Amino acid sequence: MSTTKKDIENALMRGADSLRDTIDAANYKDYVLPLMFVKYLSDTYAEKVEELEKEYEGIRLERQKRYLPFTVAQDCSFASLYEQRYADNIGQIINTALRQIENDNNQQLAGVLNTTDYNSENALGTREHKNAILRELLEDLYPLDLRPSKIEVKENEVPADVIGDAYEYMIGQFASMAGKKAGSFYTPAAVSEIMAQIVNVQPGERVYDPTCGSGSLLIKAAKKENSKQVSIFGQEVNGSSVAMAKMNMYIHEIRDAKIAWGDTLANPMFKDEDGNLLTFDAIVANMPFSKDKWAAGFNPGGDAIGKGKKEFKMEAALDKHHRFDWGVPPASKGDWAFILHMIASASVNGRIAAVAPHGVLFRGAAEGRIRQRVVDENLLDAVIGLPENLFYGTNIPACILVFKKNRTNKDILFIDASSKDNNGNLRYKKDKNQNILEKKHIDDIIKAYFERNDIDKFAHVATIDEVKENGYNLNIPRYVDTFEEEELIDIEEVQGNIERIKEEIAIVEAQMAQYLKELGL
Repeated sequence: MSTTKKDIENALMRGADSLRDTIDAANYKDYVLPLMFVKYLSDTYAEKVEELEKEYEGIRLERQKRYLPFTVAQDCSFASLYEQRYADNIGQIINTALRQIENDNNQQLAGVLNTTDYNSENALGTREHKNAILRELLEDLYPLDLRPSKIEVKENEVPADVIGDAYEYMIGQFASMAGKKAGSFYTPAAVSEIMAQIVNVQPGERVYDPTCGSGSLLIKAAKKENSKQVSIFGQEVNGSSVAMAKMNMYIHEIRDAKIAWGDTLANPMFKDEDGNLLTFDAIVANMPFSKDKWAAGFNPGGDAIGKGKKEFKMEAALDKHHRFDWGVPPASKGDWAFILHMIASASVNGRIAAVAPHGVLFRGAAEGRIRQRVVDENLLDAVIGLPENLFYGTNIPACILVFKKNRTNKDILFIDASSKDNNGNLRYKKDKNQNILEKKHIDDIIKAYFERNDIDKFAHVATIDEVKENGYNLNIPRYVDTFEEEELIDIEEVQGNIERIKEEIAIVEAQMAQYLKELGL
């Protein structure tokens, strides 16, 4: 019997249910996804070994097993963990197995399986409670058969697509459960699709996400072209998300992705031989909105101001990569800091698609000066307004900013996908918890972006002079008018209705008085 994408999703959801009421929903992914990954590795490795055993034996078999892309020792396999599920120290057994798998495959799986402590009583409760939860987790996932030959695939699909899509779907589901804590690791699939089509990665190019989270956006961008023909780079400050991104890449059979752990602004990890920022042909990012204290990593110590306190003020000179020479963003809002990093990291013909809050479009002071420089340098290609309540973690509307190096056109496209079309239909679908962009909505945005024509209540191509006349304010309503005229009110008709209602009320009150009199009240 084949394993479907739905089977995988259901098993992962059962795993989340086993954790319910014990740990915060934001942490479900940290416990469920690594065990699912071990199940995937174990089943895949077992099938590959079975195939080799049909042709080889003895020393020749052992030699051939060394050429497999990864190895899983028998006592570390998921089946072994399952057999030991009633052990009093099952948490420690799981920890040991995961670390051994990582050590045995250190070149490819370094930092993937060592971020979660399955033996933590602080996280999972007393030994008895913890053991029961871990046993249930193992039992939830054990029925899954993730051998490649057993995965049900559709036309033009391979098993890795099915498993990878299920993995990403569950990242989205976990993000939904996590609520406000989810924005740091997940970008809605529809937004990823729009950004991937805009940057349009080509064979041989380098694609980069400086705040890559779970890696889903990066994978979507790379898979617009054959991911094996694209060099993939990502950096993330959260260790749990780094592990998730590496698992995500591996499950999608992207084995050469470079995912780095660290503060992208204070410690960018990707540099050339001379220590300069490595440049990329396509950059995508769903950066943390208005990150506070974004420059803390640049703090050299500051000056003492009494009682041991220190004051620090970010200056452009503190950044050896000169990313903030156009202006230093405010300490409490790091949006333009990330954008300037992306612009500095873009190659001579680089394309950037970045999600940002609307504040970057109109806030003044240093941000206003940076925005003016970006427009004057003809780097801003488009501003795409998205519906509210689209992202997990915030219900505020966001936008996609598109930048290009060496642009030939001298205009900026504004798209407002947050309102209604000329027929009064919303340009998105309202859903119970989150709003959704369906395929027709995505197609409308992409078509408008590439055709670059004025569309009533939807798109406007503004000249640079038009933007200058607006004081470099990029607020979308200044360029796309979505105002809906309200129907004129007939005052005389309204007055007549009021008089009629008054007369009806007087008649009812008179009848009520008569009824009360008859009742002697």
